[in-house]
Amino acid sequence: MNRFRLLAIGTMLLSALATTAQQPATSASTKGLSAGEHAGVPTAEGQLTFLTAKLDLTGDQQARIKPILQELHDTTVKLVQDQSLSHEERLSKVRDSRYAADNKIRILLNDDQQKKLDQVEQGPHPELHGDLKGSNR
Repeated sequence: MNRFRLLAIGTMLLSALATTAQQPATSASTKGLSAGEHAGVPTAEGQLTFLTAKLDLTGDQQARIKPILQELHDTTVKLVQDQSLSHEERLSKVRDSRYAADNKIRILLNDDQQKKLDQVEQGPHPELHGDLKGSNR
């Protein structure tokens, strides 16, 4: 069930990113994005803020989870920008990255927080999965 959920999350993320990629090219500065950000890919800071509110993360947990989320963000941006990969290859690699990040984060959570994370992962949350507006998939 957990793998199916992560597969669905990865699929939604890639669908949103594919929709973004099909739109006219606009530089990051004209979209209000700073260097290293990519439209449709949520920032590590935004994901951390969302998870902190939903899971009642402690300061120590936040400090330990932030690098995991930053690595996930950086990897996802690189994969989205890699035109040498097919859609299926991107999906697979994003899925693998999300599985790894989810496993690393779960180790840092208590049982109650893990249950809350299960509930959070059930629905679409742009704060975690990216901007899904306009996705036709």
